[in-house]
Amino acid sequence: MSTLGKPFYTGSFRHTLDDKNRLTIPSAWRSAHADGDTFLVVPLDGYLGVLPPIEAQKLYDRVAEKALSDSEAQEAAADFFSKTLSFSFDKAGRVMLSPELLAHAGITKDVVLVGSMNKFNLYSPEHWDRVQAATAAQKPADRLRRIGI
Repeated sequence: MSTLGKPFYTGSFRHTLDDKNRLTIPSAWRSAHADGDTFLVVPLDGYLGVLPPIEAQKLYDRVAEKALSDSEAQEAAADFFSKTLSFSFDKAGRVMLSPELLAHAGITKDVVLVGSMNKFNLYSPEHWDRVQAATAAQKPADRLRRIGI
């Protein structure tokens, strides 16, 4: 991914937050993006999902389809997006994460960044170790078949 184009988030990396809760994103993942590209961090089941611009746009479009008169949809969107964070990388390839998002994911200092092809996730090392232990006995082909790949 040395030029701008479709990003492929593969591999995993272990990084440490600095004293301002900034996390350096791997250069291999940043290289497919232009300066100022906006990402969206969303709280998921005990970890953080990071949506690149193209995936954030898909989410934006789905939310924009909801009628203003649909109060249930509007309240659900407001609740969900009040807990998210949009960001762009700084010149050093870092992002600043909010204390609330870090707490949601149980991240205190160390972070495991895990590629998921079209997005990437941020885990505490403990959570990632649990995920790995839970899937260790499963055959990779069986897991891919289960998700339709």
